[in-house]
Amino acid sequence: MPAATDREALLAVHDKEYAKLIKTLDRIDAQTALLAAPDDDWRIKDIVAHRAHWIGLFFTWYDGGKAGEAVETPAPGYKWNKLKSYNAMVKDTYSGLDWVEVRRTLGTREKKLRDFIAAQDDAKLYTQHLYPWLNKWTLGRWAEASGASAFRSATKVIRSILRKAEH
Repeated sequence: MPAATDREALLAVHDKEYAKLIKTLDRIDAQTALLAAPDDDWRIKDIVAHRAHWIGLFFTWYDGGKAGEAVETPAPGYKWNKLKSYNAMVKDTYSGLDWVEVRRTLGTREKKLRDFIAAQDDAKLYTQHLYPWLNKWTLGRWAEASGASAFRSATKVIRSILRKAEH
């Protein structure tokens, strides 16, 4: 799916992918949220908490860039080739949250991201090199990766886990 190139398209894909994720999550109770794929130890609850975390990271990057700070992506002390270890740390960080808290965290952060996108204009979202941390991507593309794209991948993985559990 091609990335959005303006605010309205970004909001549309954000809303569409979030609605699909919520429709899937609404079928899941606290016990089902503990299911994982047979070949993986990431439970549904972990996947949702991970997506909420990455929305928070987006705002860490944005706020740091706006303040003129040197922003390290994905996080201080981690390079993209160390993402597996970073994500394992994220999983451990959120492991103590229950399903209700994970859902609430996702909802709160999704709303913040959606409100942020809605408040921006196309120039802010799609100007190249607005902040040094953006690299070749625009702010809108980073917001899409942290929101709509993350929602899409979570929905796909969670539905796969649910299908496998039914068989």
